[in-house]
Amino acid sequence: MTVTSNPTIEATASPPPGRGKHWIDDWRPEDPEFWGSVGKPVARRNLIFSIFAEHIGFSVWLLWSIVVVQMTASADGTPAASGFALSTTQALWLVAVPSGVGAFLRLPYTFAVPIFGGRNWTVISAVLLLIPCLGLAWAVSNPDIDFALLLLIAATAGFGGGNFASSMANISFFYPESEKGWALGLNAAGGNIGVAVAQKIIPVVVTVGAGVTLSYAGLFYVPFAVVAAICAFLFMNNLTEAKADVKPVWQSLRHSDTWVMSLLYIGTFGSFIGYSAAFPTLLKAVFDRGDIALMWAFLGAGIGSVARPLGGKLSDRIGGARVTAVSFIMLAIGAASALWSVKAVNLPMFFVAFMFLFVATGIGNGSTYRMISKIFRVKGEDAGGDPETMVHMRRQAAGALGIISSVGAFGGFIVPLAYAWSKARFGTIEPALQFYVAFFILLLGVTWYCYLRKSTRMAQAGV
Repeated sequence: MTVTSNPTIEATASPPPGRGKHWIDDWRPEDPEFWGSVGKPVARRNLIFSIFAEHIGFSVWLLWSIVVVQMTASADGTPAASGFALSTTQALWLVAVPSGVGAFLRLPYTFAVPIFGGRNWTVISAVLLLIPCLGLAWAVSNPDIDFALLLLIAATAGFGGGNFASSMANISFFYPESEKGWALGLNAAGGNIGVAVAQKIIPVVVTVGAGVTLSYAGLFYVPFAVVAAICAFLFMNNLTEAKADVKPVWQSLRHSDTWVMSLLYIGTFGSFIGYSAAFPTLLKAVFDRGDIALMWAFLGAGIGSVARPLGGKLSDRIGGARVTAVSFIMLAIGAASALWSVKAVNLPMFFVAFMFLFVATGIGNGSTYRMISKIFRVKGEDAGGDPETMVHMRRQAAGALGIISSVGAFGGFIVPLAYAWSKARFGTIEPALQFYVAFFILLLGVTWYCYLRKSTRMAQAGV
């Protein structure tokens, strides 16, 4: 194995020409002896710094979700303290577009891992976060800025959303099948919780000194992006196994399970990122309580993030499909409760219903990701189960992870716009919530039909 960046591992061969010392050529996580003596410490180190970089990426991705609360006019049209007077529709567009761009970028970010190497791309993707941070700092300093330009600058926050796909694809190679659910859950949770941290910290940061200075929101994350890049450069590794070619990624598109899981992920992660982006604005738009949005909206993303590794851990024990089915039942109940609270104009119930929704999305996020690696393992076993076939299927699984994360993340674009359309067309968000109830019930049926029916191969394998 070729690793000279970590003194605990003895290099047994020289790095191939053109490759640096951070490459690992021999990686056998399914070998108990290798994993216990060498693999686990290296995997843990890469996981830690992957989580940090992804955390900053998520924070930047959802910065606008909390910034727009202090840019939106009150119910009577009074401008915000920042000098901006955005409408509810404009505010929801500003949180939807970064989600949409982030979802789109997850596809090329997935391809970036086999092309550049996981460690190398983590460095590059962290540096790219400087663009949305500095762009936001400039844009919000001028309340007279054209809305189209403001929207374009907000779109660059999507760079942070792309980080997730490359990070998850990379980390999936480091861990054995028996620990993937927990490892991927931790990796994702560490990133997801960046949303909650940003929504909690930024309202404090922008009020340091006199008045409201929204430019501080972008400037605050500049040094963290730089540190994330430096840490990845110094302490992470590239796996030769992951840097093969992009062919396995394309091949993963041929499997119907890739598309079924993409649909399920829209319901779990799409809901998480969409609700995280829209929840602060909804509190102000539906109940005119911007103060609650700034003080407490972060709890939703925080709870959902913490629940994610729980979903992965439960899936390791009882099967991802079962946990995913339960999460969709919870999501339907949560959406129905939120619908009732809007009709009853009951703010406490609305808040509690959304907290329940966030818990359900977190559990579902962990369980769906666990299902993906298991599905492709079963496919590899059915194709012969020899070492070469299993490595090939792991590469396809990594590609599928990125594709599924990309499709699922479009929920973050759709959810805020659905609320915006519902509010503009009907004067209430009730039609949007009615749709979500039906959608989650539909996804429950899809989960059962594809992965829980006893006659299916995946159900028999305990996916």
